[in-house]
Amino acid sequence: MADTFCGIDVAGTELVLATVPVQPLTTVANTEQGCAQLVAACAALTPTLIVLEASGGYQDAAVAALAAAGLPVVVVNPRQVRDFAKALGRLAKTDAIDAQVLAEFAARVRPTPRALRDEATQDLVALVTRRRQLIEMLDAERQRARLARPAIRASLREHIRWLERRVTAADHDLWTFLRRSPVWREQDDLLRSVPGVGPTTSATLLALLPELGQLPPRRVAALVGVAPFNVDSGTLRGRRRIRGGRAPVRAVLYMAALVGTRHNPALRAFYRRLLAAGKPKKLALVAAMHKLLSWLHAIVRDRRPWQDATRLTSA
Repeated sequence: MADTFCGIDVAGTELVLATVPVQPLTTVANTEQGCAQLVAACAALTPTLIVLEASGGYQDAAVAALAAAGLPVVVVNPRQVRDFAKALGRLAKTDAIDAQVLAEFAARVRPTPRALRDEATQDLVALVTRRRQLIEMLDAERQRARLARPAIRASLREHIRWLERRVTAADHDLWTFLRRSPVWREQDDLLRSVPGVGPTTSATLLALLPELGQLPPRRVAALVGVAPFNVDSGTLRGRRRIRGGRAPVRAVLYMAALVGTRHNPALRAFYRRLLAAGKPKKLALVAAMHKLLSWLHAIVRDRRPWQDATRLTSA
């Protein structure tokens, strides 16, 4: 029998199931009862793979139900699927079209399913995400306050003070949650043994980069978006560029590298050596991010704290 591949388009109110080979679409409500119906429909197909897009959390209930039923499910980056759709010439966008594109993506690309996060990890991700959201709101309000009319300045100042208190509380909640787990406490201590790596960087890496210390270093660098890609054609050798990856992880890694080039002797020497060789500052800083990530990867992999750069760079 031919393999069956499923694509599920996720919306706030409904889920649309399409298949390869093509069968009539199935549409259910994005509710607990609807997820149960979706699981039954998928189980009857005995699919080789089920693919959904990351949809801001709207996919979580369906993914959890499918995984609990033992079905092979994977959540993919929407940008990858959209690029795939463009390559197929599918420029129109409806729920039905998107579901069918997802099914074809599953059949042709066959992304590898990953183990779902456990409850504790989901809570850690939620705490890290909420802290980042509060920081973004605080920054936005401070920007507004600079140009605010007198009539709204008091309101802005009050909201800024409230957000500052919430950020402090979020930091405390995150720190308490991390230290409560022996495993995360050990990994947090390992990561923060590196000069330049603080609690925010450590928590973000633990929550959003579980592959750290597990996959090959180049794969981890590509996941973060600090692996340079070739831009060559014929005899042309273009400038290497970074792109994609997990933006929240890359943001905290940038700040850690920036601090490290000033306060981490090994990273500072590496950074200054690149500048002395005539490299642009931006390129040198990205290289420092890559170097720092490789050290952090080795530290988690070997479960040994920061000691000296020579051992880590040879690892």
